[in-house]
Amino acid sequence: MPFVVTYPFQAVLIRRQRWYRHVHGINRFWSSSALRMFLAPIIVEWRMRFSHKEQYIFTPNHSSYLDIPLLLHTIPGFINFVGKSSLAKVPLWGKVYEKLYISVDRKSAISSAKSYIQSMRSLEQGRNLVIFPEGTIPPTAGEELLPFKDGPFRLAIEKQLPVVPVTMPFNHRFLPVLDGKLRVRWHPLKIVLHEPIETKGMTLQDVPALKERVHHIIQTEITKHNKIDVNRYSNHQKDRAPGQAGV
Repeated sequence: MPFVVTYPFQAVLIRRQRWYRHVHGINRFWSSSALRMFLAPIIVEWRMRFSHKEQYIFTPNHSSYLDIPLLLHTIPGFINFVGKSSLAKVPLWGKVYEKLYISVDRKSAISSAKSYIQSMRSLEQGRNLVIFPEGTIPPTAGEELLPFKDGPFRLAIEKQLPVVPVTMPFNHRFLPVLDGKLRVRWHPLKIVLHEPIETKGMTLQDVPALKERVHHIIQTEITKHNKIDVNRYSNHQKDRAPGQAGV
């Protein structure tokens, strides 16, 4: 409902590139509104000190269609997403996504190369970048991560920007992917933004090690939360400001 209500404004503002930042602000608004309407606790745990003067490449795990709304709700600023090309085909939202963010068909070498160039340009424009290193939602979402793609880590090293691992351990429980069917199962939500990993001084030869390090951080966090009793999160805590630790 929040998206439908705000869509007319997005449809108008998306016509001019200089208005894109405002459209992103509307996306953040409807994402936060929709999440709040679910009446689920949202725990945001900042293990990093976010700075608007710095640039980052965020690398979250991918487990649900809820991932992008939660990331929009959490990460400040005019961020850019790299997502699968099918998002551009979603009615109404697809037109906004295609204009505002980056879509990629990972089965096409040409599309992958094009998205890489667009990502570089986006970073040069000063936008933070969010890339799902798994590339897709795995069949073992919320349990075992898929092997990571090289793309976000090559970008980080080439631009000498820090990589921020992001763990969303419960999205797959709230909105699981069930053979194309959407079914909401109420569950507390949580997002963990880990400490940035600096890439200054790294070369492309360090891509495998960097990729493995980020994979290990996120997988360890997911495994830890799978062992936590959900009742622990029954007492809702307010979102913490960027740079403050949460529980």
